[in-house]
Amino acid sequence: MKTSKGTSKTRIIIATVAAGRHYLHLVLVVALAACAVPGAETPNDNTAADRAPSQPPAADHLVPSTPENLNWGWFPIDKEPVLRMQSGETVRVNTLTHVGAGQNEEPVAYLTGLGIPRDEILQDVLDFWATREGRPREGRSGHVITGPIHVEGAEPGDVLEIEILSIETRVPWGVNSTSARGGVFSTSYPGFAEGDPALDIPPGTRHVIRTGDVDGREVAFFSDDIQVPLAPFMGILAVAPDPVVGQPGVTVPGVQGSRPPGPFGGNLDVKDLKAGTTVYLPVFQPGALFYVGDGHGAQGDGEVSGTAIEQSLTGTFRLTVHKDRSITGPRAENGNHYILMGIDLDLDRAARHAVREVVDFLVEEKGLTPAKALSLASIAVDFRISEVVDLTQVVSGFIPKDVFLR
Repeated sequence: MKTSKGTSKTRIIIATVAAGRHYLHLVLVVALAACAVPGAETPNDNTAADRAPSQPPAADHLVPSTPENLNWGWFPIDKEPVLRMQSGETVRVNTLTHVGAGQNEEPVAYLTGLGIPRDEILQDVLDFWATREGRPREGRSGHVITGPIHVEGAEPGDVLEIEILSIETRVPWGVNSTSARGGVFSTSYPGFAEGDPALDIPPGTRHVIRTGDVDGREVAFFSDDIQVPLAPFMGILAVAPDPVVGQPGVTVPGVQGSRPPGPFGGNLDVKDLKAGTTVYLPVFQPGALFYVGDGHGAQGDGEVSGTAIEQSLTGTFRLTVHKDRSITGPRAENGNHYILMGIDLDLDRAARHAVREVVDFLVEEKGLTPAKALSLASIAVDFRISEVVDLTQVVSGFIPKDVFLR
């Protein structure tokens, strides 16, 4: 593979809300010194709501997050593309977090009830919410996904290269959810055993986390004495799949639910797929049909509560079709590593798949024997649990580029 200031003033709001009752359980507000969060005065600018410290790159195309461009919890294979573009062109895509967009309660009431100011609620959220009653739900998940984008010339068997040129936050807040029986503590989680104690967390707890610029870098203001560096990435990067009933997330013919990732990419939740990284996906449908969404402001490996900082983001991508390559599942690379992914319902199987992908890559791309490839995988490659909460689980093998002298 080849890949092509200052201190700011903001508020910290950590809101804990009981789901279903929609009342504010806890709000903590702390003032921080200096100037306002960049862009806060125009939160509903859906074409240029940029909150990153640097100016995003120009793009050949723009796809806004208007209702007709959004999908709720699946990847349609026969939807009219929201954009047709040439291979090698760039596109800027607005995405929406599901927070505030999918619940039954009207979004302004819901989000202001969490402590989010009215002028920080994107109009796109209100417009999407108004269309939810007419959207099919059977077999679908909860993500709000932008697409599809048709890339001219892409055919099944090709590879779609996705260069992530930039990722910016659209609003200065995100939401993380925790519950006593959520994420890895769910009773349906494979590692659950009868008698495992539940955490002491009120049902439906939501944590609203402010984000902003401090000394030239974006951070999440987790509390008055904890700041987490922001590292925004899209949890979902996908091509249209070839869904078959019985596969993970496919219970309705032709409908791939967005919760489990798979060979088509999807809800990978690999935090390293941020700006400066290139992702490669196998193509299953004519035009590839690229989808993107599930923006995350920051996430730890594992995403153990079941959510990250769920945040509306804008991404700029270069999409290129390759007809001289063939891969069976998602892979990526950045300046320092080749990243090979193993995906399976079982975490142990996912680890085996990841090691096999690394070995195959080293044999095919670097000319090693299988014995030498497995040896190098054991002494130089890090295998990380990228996510464990999306039904299928992802283990990523990070091959350091600097071990190769040529």
